[in-house]
Amino acid sequence: MERFTTLTAVAAPLAQANVDTDVIIRVERCAQVPKHELGRYAFEALRFLPDGAGNPDFVLNREPWRRAQILVCGDNFGCGSSREMAVWALAGIGIRCVIAPSFGEIFHGNCFQNGVLAIRLPRETTLRLSALASDPGTATFTVDLERQKINGEIAFEVDPLHRRMLLEGLDAIGLTLAREAEIAAWQAADRARRPWVYP
Repeated sequence: MERFTTLTAVAAPLAQANVDTDVIIRVERCAQVPKHELGRYAFEALRFLPDGAGNPDFVLNREPWRRAQILVCGDNFGCGSSREMAVWALAGIGIRCVIAPSFGEIFHGNCFQNGVLAIRLPRETTLRLSALASDPGTATFTVDLERQKINGEIAFEVDPLHRRMLLEGLDAIGLTLAREAEIAAWQAADRARRPWVYP
């Protein structure tokens, strides 16, 4: 998993509330599209018109936001079905950080498992950030996970385990393997105590 330490990138405003995982990636894409191609279908109903042309009204289709790596979202982002593919789709279009007042809980956890930083901030703060992101002149943000600051001044908190996962580029398996020596020592001691358990 790619590490996340400090990211300086364009932020895009997506302020509507209750954007669910089916809006992020439609269910039929989850079954038919390989993980590395899901980005093509992220926000499909919003990004494309019925004839397949790009929707000029959707923020991620306009400059400078088509290069966004940060999303500033409304309440309850990523609600709905527990669909890890929603995070895969966001990562597939280059999103590394999502900021919102609240998230669907499973989506929030899936972000950290897949190298995406999900930041919860008060609604007033996200509205202020959304206003900054709406102006091309102020849409570039710096998110510093080590210091837990946005633009050097807005503090945020991330669960220490999730923070470590991103800073070190570790998923759940990687976290376990980081303790391989401890696990081996425990197994050796247990084998000595209870040899009948081991074949």
